[in-house]
Amino acid sequence: MRARRKGRDLTSVVDNTAQIGAGDILLFCTFRNEDVRLPFFLDYYRKLGVDHFLMVDNDSSDGGRAYMAQQPDVSLWATKAAYGEARYGMDWLSYLQGRYAHGRWALTVDVDEFFVYPFCDTRPLRALADWLDASEVRSFGAMMLDMYPKGPVGETRYQKGDDPFAVANWFDPGNYTISRNPLLRNLWIQGGPRARQFFANKPKQAPALNKVPFVKWQRHYAYVSSTHMMLPRGLNLVYETQGGEKTSGVLLHAKFLNTFHDKAAEEAARGEHYAAGQEYKSYADRHGSDPDLWCAWSEKYINWRQLEVLGLMSKGNWA
Repeated sequence: MRARRKGRDLTSVVDNTAQIGAGDILLFCTFRNEDVRLPFFLDYYRKLGVDHFLMVDNDSSDGGRAYMAQQPDVSLWATKAAYGEARYGMDWLSYLQGRYAHGRWALTVDVDEFFVYPFCDTRPLRALADWLDASEVRSFGAMMLDMYPKGPVGETRYQKGDDPFAVANWFDPGNYTISRNPLLRNLWIQGGPRARQFFANKPKQAPALNKVPFVKWQRHYAYVSSTHMMLPRGLNLVYETQGGEKTSGVLLHAKFLNTFHDKAAEEAARGEHYAAGQEYKSYADRHGSDPDLWCAWSEKYINWRQLEVLGLMSKGNWA
């Protein structure tokens, strides 16, 4: 009901939803002032197999809205409403998912998140969706993996259209904690470079890294907190409970580029993110303008097989 009410915040800019086919894979995303990221974002997910993008522009002041409005496989809405009051954009997306994603596979990500799953270098998203359907699996989990450069973040030279992982290609192979939320049954994962750099003295306040980004959507589904957990709560069981490993993926997180300082300062001032922007305020308090996240234990990214060997994702029984 809240999502339906918040749907009134949205104004259609370009509506290409008539193109959506019965078996199409849809991507849902909210963005604000991300013009520099959008070309690579679209290119990455088109190559992965996304058929249609349903995007919400939250009052951007750069050229991102105009750029997205020109894309033939994008339907675009705009709103000036408060991001925080819409549960950090999830109410807007839940409204759109209820209208357009019923019975379809839906991928929900931010513009700095890039989905990696087993065999993604040789098998498109449709292959993953078909296998999940055949296995009677409704939701697919992924751990968010923070990527960063070697050296100060501000010294990277990221430009519009660039691959962010050409410069931010390091990650923490360990340093993660996992607990289980007994109420909604999801795993709670924390750690990585943000935990050790910005939340070393308050690790329980470090950002959550557990996500459920890929879901065979039904109208009564809803995300509870970003894409960290869902209702019905059975959708959060994206891990094995009887021993062994369940197939899972990773979201490569390209937050730490030379755009980081301005974005962190803006969001800390706006206070529209979780806990009034607490995470972004922590960045500013602890070298947020130009952090150097690399350390002696950092690992350089190669491919999904490397992440599986490290135990950060699993192909499970998908052969």
